[in-house]
Amino acid sequence: MPLVRREFLRLSSAAAIATVVPSLATAQAYPVRPARIIVGFGPGGAADILARLIAQRATERLGQPFIVENRPGAGTNIAAEAVAKAVPDGYTLLLINPAAATNATLYEKLNFNFIRDIAPVASIASGPLAMLVNPSFPAKTVPEFIAYAKANPGKINMASAGAGSPPHVAGELFKMMTGVEMLHVPYRGGDSPALADLIGGQVQVYFGTLLSSIEHVRAGTLRALAVTTAMRSDALPDIPTVNEFVPGYEATLWNGLGAPRGTPSGIIEKLNNEINAALADSVIKSRIAELGSNVLSGSPADFGKLISEETEKWAKVIRAANIKLD
Repeated sequence: MPLVRREFLRLSSAAAIATVVPSLATAQAYPVRPARIIVGFGPGGAADILARLIAQRATERLGQPFIVENRPGAGTNIAAEAVAKAVPDGYTLLLINPAAATNATLYEKLNFNFIRDIAPVASIASGPLAMLVNPSFPAKTVPEFIAYAKANPGKINMASAGAGSPPHVAGELFKMMTGVEMLHVPYRGGDSPALADLIGGQVQVYFGTLLSSIEHVRAGTLRALAVTTAMRSDALPDIPTVNEFVPGYEATLWNGLGAPRGTPSGIIEKLNNEINAALADSVIKSRIAELGSNVLSGSPADFGKLISEETEKWAKVIRAANIKLD
C-alpha cells in the first residue's frame, strides 16, 4: 500500500475516533442539568399526559428534572419549530404526534422541515380512533353505515376537530376507500364540541379519540361502529376494526419523542434506552392503556421509518381530498 494512502487511512481513522470519543463522553455525562419536553398542545390531553409520564420516569432514572413545557398553537408547529431551532444538545425535546406527518403537506410555508430538522428518539404509544355514531343512527355496523350513506347522499355530516386533524383525515380516508359522501363539519377545541353535537344529533359520525369517547361508548350515549387501527383495541375488544370491512384501512394515533437534528447519537441512544425501559414497566403500560393506547417501543430508526411512512400516506389523502386549512 503506498505510504500516502496508508497515512490518509490512519488520519481518517484517528479523526473518526476523535469524533466518537467526545460523543461517548457527552452521552455518559448526560444529563447534567434540567431538560425540557415541549408539547404542542395545552395541558390535560393525551399527548400532555404521555409527555408527563415519560418526563417523570426520565427524572427518576437520569437524576435531572425533565420538565414538560406546553406550547400550543399553529397545529403544533410552534412547538416543532422551537425544537428544530434549539441547540442540539439533548436538553430540548419534542413530543411528536401525527400532526408532524400531516403538517408537512397542510402548511405550504413552514420555517423548518420536520424530517430534515427533527431527529427521532423513541416511539412511546399508539392507539386508534373510534368511528362513532349516535345510538339513534340507523346503522349498527360499518357495512350498514356504508349502505345507508350510499342510499342517502348528502345526509351525513362528519364532524372533525378541524381541517387536517386526525379525525378529519381518518374520515377522508374512509370516504376515499368506500366511495361514500359525507359533509365535513369542522369544530375547534378538540373532541369535546364535536362529541357534544354528535350526542345531540347535529352531526351523524365522528372519528374520535378513545380517551374522550370511551366513557360515552360504555354508557351507551354513543355507539362505536369500529376502531381505526389494523388490530382491535384492548380497551374495546368487542368492537371490530374498520379494516375488517374495508381491507387496508388504517388510521393510527401515535406519539414519540424527538430532538433537534445534530443531537449526539450517544445521547439519543441513551434516551431511547431509558424510554424503552420505562415502557416495559407495568405501571406505565397500565397508564397508557387507560388512555386507550398501547405501548410502542423501538429504536430511533424504527420511529423515523414510522414518521416517514405516515407523512407520505397522509400527504396522498390530503391532496386527494383537497384539504385546506380553515
